[in-house]
Amino acid sequence: MLELALKGNKTYWLWITGLLAVLGAGAFFYADQLRYGLMVTGQSRDVSWGFYTAQMTYFVGVAAGGVMLVLPYYLHDYKKFGRITLLGEFLAVASLVMCLLYLLIHLGQPMRALNVFLYPTPWSMLFWDGNVLFGYLVLNIIIGWNMLEAERNSVSPPIWIKPLIYLSIPMAFSIHTITAFIYCGLPGRGFWLTAVLAPRFLASAFASGPALLILLCMFIRKMTRFDPGKEAVQTLALIVMYALTANLFFLACEVFVVFYSGIPSHIAHIKYLYVGLHGQGVLVPWMWTSIFSMVTAVILLMIPFTRKNETLLLFSCCLVFAGTWIDKGLGMISGGFVPSALHQVTEYVPTVHEIIISAGVTAIGLLILTILYKITVSVKVYNQSGAV
Repeated sequence: MLELALKGNKTYWLWITGLLAVLGAGAFFYADQLRYGLMVTGQSRDVSWGFYTAQMTYFVGVAAGGVMLVLPYYLHDYKKFGRITLLGEFLAVASLVMCLLYLLIHLGQPMRALNVFLYPTPWSMLFWDGNVLFGYLVLNIIIGWNMLEAERNSVSPPIWIKPLIYLSIPMAFSIHTITAFIYCGLPGRGFWLTAVLAPRFLASAFASGPALLILLCMFIRKMTRFDPGKEAVQTLALIVMYALTANLFFLACEVFVVFYSGIPSHIAHIKYLYVGLHGQGVLVPWMWTSIFSMVTAVILLMIPFTRKNETLLLFSCCLVFAGTWIDKGLGMISGGFVPSALHQVTEYVPTVHEIIISAGVTAIGLLILTILYKITVSVKVYNQSGAV
């Protein structure tokens, strides 16, 4: 089926060329990082995780969000998701590849990542995180490709696929739960030291993943002859609304507990993010933008009229994506490190190297996603019309 990815119009090949150009720029700056080390990033002794880790954390959530399609379609036989379930699975594949690449570029010596598998340490959350991410990636590739092959040949998928589908559901929950455990397992970081962190991560994931998929479905419907289905998109919008509401509720609970308990170390992190601390607060406007975006998106998605208006739905999903990315990306990482355990405020701002290298990794993910979606849409259009 890979030959289907080699057929496309001028716009398709311009897009591929643009992604390869961004990838090349990222590779150039990454070579510079390999030469000089992480000193070219904005990270420091006090803030040892930065933009790479933030991106990894966010896209783990996007990958986990695919379960919001798999679970209703395969377990509850929700037929409306039949057209887009494969799109969700392949979105998870591209997201997981980016997650693993973000882990690699964060290391001064990328080959050391193999130590996770060569020298297993079951008492380490990093060991479990590496294994579940890689395992979930393999599962989605096997399931998605075999389901697409069966659809192309108009036959039933092989029987052995069903157990893998059932296994992928708890795996989707586990990848983001274990990611949260990496953070909340650090007792010296008050901002992350909360049992509600894993539920917050999952709620955010089940909002951001489907929101991005809605945007992709709308793009596909506009650029191709494949229609993912309005009812499926509207159901996804409802899932996004409920998940985002839960995410805001968990955030409100966190703020209440922090200030009602009066623990200084916990309060300092929240103050730094939302009002600034000791005259420093580079993230304050970003965090209030995140709150505004998420609250506005919930309101627009909650009202049937605005949710069913495709222009407003597009705008709402963009707000969801931006709001959750700031909240769980920039805010979650910097908020845990600033102030430091010694109560020093060392602010973190990503450098040009980090942004361009991250753009290169994102280009790889988009390239994989483009190829997989091109093949999937070609197969579905062929089944509908009899011609590619």
